[in-house]
Amino acid sequence: MKFNLLILFALAMISSCSPKRGDMGEAETLEVATQMLNYDEQTTQQVVDHHLEAFIGNDLEEVMADYTEESILITPDRTYRGLAEIRENFVNAYAALPKDSTTVTVLKNVAVKDVGYIIWEADAPKFDFKGCSDSFIVHDGKIIRQTFMGMVALK
Repeated sequence: MKFNLLILFALAMISSCSPKRGDMGEAETLEVATQMLNYDEQTTQQVVDHHLEAFIGNDLEEVMADYTEESILITPDRTYRGLAEIRENFVNAYAALPKDSTTVTVLKNVAVKDVGYIIWEADAPKFDFKGCSDSFIVHDGKIIRQTFMGMVALK
């Protein structure tokens, strides 16, 4: 009984010392929420760099290592959910961007907190990719959300 009372007392003290949502300003609330997430810019940049290297090298298994079953990839044509659907997207992309006959140029590569952003172009045998951009949200070293947009023209 004494032990249970000590636990209840300790919990009451901890909760009374914690700032309440109403006591914090919006910026402070956002900062506390941000700190609870497991990410940093260095990790985000490493994941984006790994993803780019694997993508340019047409290394499907390494590209897929950047995702989880909860990952979502949004493109102009379709939304891909989970590993199987995201894999399907990259299988199709690699068919359009054969490794030995495609030149990829990265124009911008930046990471801020958990957001990665790239702008790229590619010259492939059958297609030109112009003004392409991908945005990534990275948590726990994995891409959890990604968007892609680009102008793809048949040659």
